[in-house]
Amino acid sequence: MEFSPCMMAHDGDVQLCQALQQLKDEHGPLNEQKQQLVDLAQQIGGNTDTANWKEALLTLREHVQSFLANLDPHSEREEGVLFPMMAQYIGRTSGPIAVMEYEHDQAKRNIAAFLENTAHLSDTVDGETAKQLAFYVINAYHILTEHFMKEEHVLFPMAEKLLSAEEKEELARRIREM
Repeated sequence: MEFSPCMMAHDGDVQLCQALQQLKDEHGPLNEQKQQLVDLAQQIGGNTDTANWKEALLTLREHVQSFLANLDPHSEREEGVLFPMMAQYIGRTSGPIAVMEYEHDQAKRNIAAFLENTAHLSDTVDGETAKQLAFYVINAYHILTEHFMKEEHVLFPMAEKLLSAEEKEELARRIREM
């Protein structure tokens, strides 16, 4: 039996190859950033003071942009490499890949809506508007939290079982190139 780096990582009962383990490991820092986002958004949502809503939203906006700078490359590795490789076996129009792509799209739409609506804030942003804008971030948080869990417990183990050793090595190579 030939040694493969895919035998090194371990996820419960399923060992993940290097590339799949990398994708899973990327969730840790993303989860930390995502938690900071939702904490800031919930502070806005729970605030009843006549605080400086614009300043609070701009702070949240900076954190969202930083998060997106880390989320986008991760999503590109999944959408551009992993999903097409898996789709050869399980299809793309329904099932797990369709769900994953839909959730990526929904999270991105919420984040884009927040960024678009906070690009040119007036100095007189009211609390109700601020809370509505913060809800986009809270919604994205919930979508991504569930999404990461599905990837870690369903999609990545499924990929480990579906992909051949050669495909796993190609996956690792293509991810490294991105």
